[in-house]
Amino acid sequence: MAIATYTYESTWRESRKVNWCVDDLIGPDKSMDFSRLFLPDSLVRAADSGYLDLEQQLILNHIRANSYLHLFILVEAFIIPMVVDQVKQMGYGNIFATQALLGFAEEEGKHIYLFQQFMAALERGFHHHCHCVGPVEDIAREIGAYPPLSVLLLTLQFEWTTQIHYLESIRHRQDHLDPCFCDLLKYHWLEEAQHTKLDTLMAYGLVERMSADDVDAGLEGYFELVHKLEQTLMAQAKLDVLTLTEVLASASTPASCQILSKDQQQRLYASQAQAYRWAFLCTGVGHPNFLQVLEHISPNAKERAIGLTKALSY
Repeated sequence: MAIATYTYESTWRESRKVNWCVDDLIGPDKSMDFSRLFLPDSLVRAADSGYLDLEQQLILNHIRANSYLHLFILVEAFIIPMVVDQVKQMGYGNIFATQALLGFAEEEGKHIYLFQQFMAALERGFHHHCHCVGPVEDIAREIGAYPPLSVLLLTLQFEWTTQIHYLESIRHRQDHLDPCFCDLLKYHWLEEAQHTKLDTLMAYGLVERMSADDVDAGLEGYFELVHKLEQTLMAQAKLDVLTLTEVLASASTPASCQILSKDQQQRLYASQAQAYRWAFLCTGVGHPNFLQVLEHISPNAKERAIGLTKALSY
């Protein structure tokens, strides 16, 4: 992404062209098809365990879809306060910036509602409780306590992540993905595409007003948040394995009932841990457009992010 080809005004005007409602994506006449995958398997890697059959892989995909929605609610929960704080700091000197950022916060609230509606539909159709990390408010509050630059960069990382998730859904259409979940990935990205510009403008504006030491602290805080996020993802991977173990053990017929051994659970956790690292960390930290922003702030930060992406890809 070129650095100086957009402004708050141009981004605000462009964002007004992206107009969709949650009811357009999920509702009585828009139901999820539980015979299909919800997430592209490139994000889930259900077959990597080496022992799950196709039906069990589908169950794991649906569990991961629920976790996906939950984790993005968590992300939106720390983004909204950050954006509102930036509006307070900037004031109303640039009315287009004010309108763009307030619209940004409103759209993130819409995304939370979108994910909640999909989670409710998934719960109704899946018939099993899915374990999730939390409480969301506590995790979001802990992230929000970091320097604004740290939180901005983490936000921008996630926004570019949603682009990769959408592109993966297009690349794997032949996998017969659920159309409703494909729409979720698409329309989420359409608004996040505008948010990448706003976060970049905010980050550059912050850096211009910060001392070199404060910039370094903000960058260090960002990398700390990436590692904290990895811990959260690993905790969620363990909970996904627990959910799958419970679902398979509670099958209605003895023939379909399966008890996962400790070794099978450990193998599944190892494969899911790596799937989470790639889907939620590598796709964003190593995204070329995100690396360009880091390079503009600090070439050393860019190199550190490249090294981190390689380390997370093992």
